[in-house]
Amino acid sequence: MIAVECSHVERASSEPGSGSRELPDSQQQGMAGGAGQAGGSPGFVHEPVMLAEVAALLSEVPAGIVVDATVGGGGHARAILESRPDVGVLGIDRDPSALSAARSRLAPFGTRALVVHGELADLEDIVGAATSAAGPLASYPGVSGVLFDLGVSSEQIDRAERGFSYSKAGPLDMRMDPTRGRTAASVVNELSEDELASLFAANGEGRNARRLARAVVAARPLTGTGQLAALIAGALGGAGARRGGHPAKRVFQAVRIEVNGELEQLQAGLEQAIGLLQPGGRLVCISYHSGEDRLVKAAMATAATGGCTCPPKLPCGCGAVPVGRLVFKGAKKSRPAEVEDNPRSKSARLRCLERLAIDQGTQARPGTQSRRS
Repeated sequence: MIAVECSHVERASSEPGSGSRELPDSQQQGMAGGAGQAGGSPGFVHEPVMLAEVAALLSEVPAGIVVDATVGGGGHARAILESRPDVGVLGIDRDPSALSAARSRLAPFGTRALVVHGELADLEDIVGAATSAAGPLASYPGVSGVLFDLGVSSEQIDRAERGFSYSKAGPLDMRMDPTRGRTAASVVNELSEDELASLFAANGEGRNARRLARAVVAARPLTGTGQLAALIAGALGGAGARRGGHPAKRVFQAVRIEVNGELEQLQAGLEQAIGLLQPGGRLVCISYHSGEDRLVKAAMATAATGGCTCPPKLPCGCGAVPVGRLVFKGAKKSRPAEVEDNPRSKSARLRCLERLAIDQGTQARPGTQSRRS
């Protein structure tokens, strides 16, 4: 159990930041395009994606705690607190810069907001500590919502020293928590050619994966983002130029995901989030690439079918009990007006699951949204 202590958990304390999101190539140049500075934490850009949609989905949940498991600069969290006076927010993030911005942004809400340094895989422990009898959020009746806004933030991309950008010269770091864990340099310099090829293939490089892995191994040691980006562009040659965007985009994404264990963290976090929700509570997820969205879709489908293996249009005979329902089928995309104002939101995919009471799950009928979607 993670203890609630000042060095690890702090009350929100004075103004803004940034939601998590993936950036298209055009936004890797200078200040992430169109994102406004919301005051407070200097240099921390804030423009939460699909803000109205998230607020609307959480407007119908019971009173309780909404866990913003990727709080970033606190943009979504602030909107939730403003629209729901009967909820408290527990914000979690790995990035110390994000935590500082979120604490400032949520300070006006006093004891209704708690900001914690932690990871998705520790969700149950963090919530347990915050809601225990002696915990800061003990007065709330349960977890009524969980929000995952995945990907990398514009603030992380914009700071060259963080090593996330293929358009800015910096060290090969890419850690969401720069205080611990292995860096991007250790990934590209220590993984075998086979391991690198598998990593690149899993992130969209396909037939180019082996060529890129071989080039990386031959060029070792690699120390900077500019060096890696140039290497990838050279290895791809005309093939990289023809497909559009920066040739190194997928490799940088692959390395970042590996450095931070993002898919493993997400898998563990999804399972824990669904288990934490009280009946009527909702899990809202915004993903930005296919690997994330596949995990979110699968976890929600399993919850909504109880893992049923029967043909979709026939009565269930395997005894599966749904624990949730899909609030809408498929994934929602950002509105055209939002994409025009904030191009970073173009790749966003939003899905939502509502937790059922046990008796509701046993009464779920085949052919409804509690079945496969």
